[in-house]
Amino acid sequence: MRPSGMLYIVATPIGNLEDITFRAIRILKEVDLVAAEDTRHTRKLLTHFGITKPLTSYFDHNKSLKGEYILDRLRDGLSVALVTDAGTPCISDPGYQLVRSAVSEGIAVVPIPGACAAIAALSASGLPTDSFIFHGFLSNRSARRRDCISSFKEAKHVIVLYEAPVRLMATLEDIRELLGERVVVVGRELTKLHEEFVRGPVSEVMDSFVDRQIRGEVVILISPRSEETQIPDFAEVEARLRKYFFRESLTLKDAVRRVSTELGLPRSEVYAEALRVKDNRLD
Repeated sequence: MRPSGMLYIVATPIGNLEDITFRAIRILKEVDLVAAEDTRHTRKLLTHFGITKPLTSYFDHNKSLKGEYILDRLRDGLSVALVTDAGTPCISDPGYQLVRSAVSEGIAVVPIPGACAAIAALSASGLPTDSFIFHGFLSNRSARRRDCISSFKEAKHVIVLYEAPVRLMATLEDIRELLGERVVVVGRELTKLHEEFVRGPVSEVMDSFVDRQIRGEVVILISPRSEETQIPDFAEVEARLRKYFFRESLTLKDAVRRVSTELGLPRSEVYAEALRVKDNRLD
């Protein structure tokens, strides 16, 4: 009996092609078949790196039929790479069902890690990263979206969402109405030429997008609920940090502790701002 093949879960760039890993390129060159969300999109990626491999589609509307086709190839001992259009497969896409089926048959599943929009946005958000909830895309129906956002009211973790640009303002408005004046971070066009992060109270973030045509997929991060939730006055935080750094020559740790105590803010938020101030010193 021929041994079963291997299923590789291969992360691909979310925008900047330089973010693909050496290992991902090697695996894509070595596998017998590449299963892609959109074969046209993936063919462009493979061509860019000089890779010629058979392609088959695997997406939400054909996952049952193509899932069985891919499993047959794996049962025959072939190796298959599963990719999505951008980022890590199985995150907000149907790939997990293929993985589940492969695991149930004893087929080896090997992750090839790389870019992920949620993690990229979280790492640059300045919000606490010790715990978070990833929800993915909200419903495009207003009532369902609002119900979901309402369920975050008591969450004590950062909430990470994906959203389409056409629904960004409506979603931010729902966050403001249902959760109050939370601090949010919006990451847009991550790793691309026009990458943008907008941080602050949700009303201020909304103001920054007024009268703009919003393009590119969006990641929204919502600050956690706290019994002593307080919206930071970023100008005041920066002013005090500059004073303690550049006039009184305090260390980073001491300056953060003093500002956090004086303004009643979480040290994690003050620390993120302190790093920015030190890296962009303006006399």
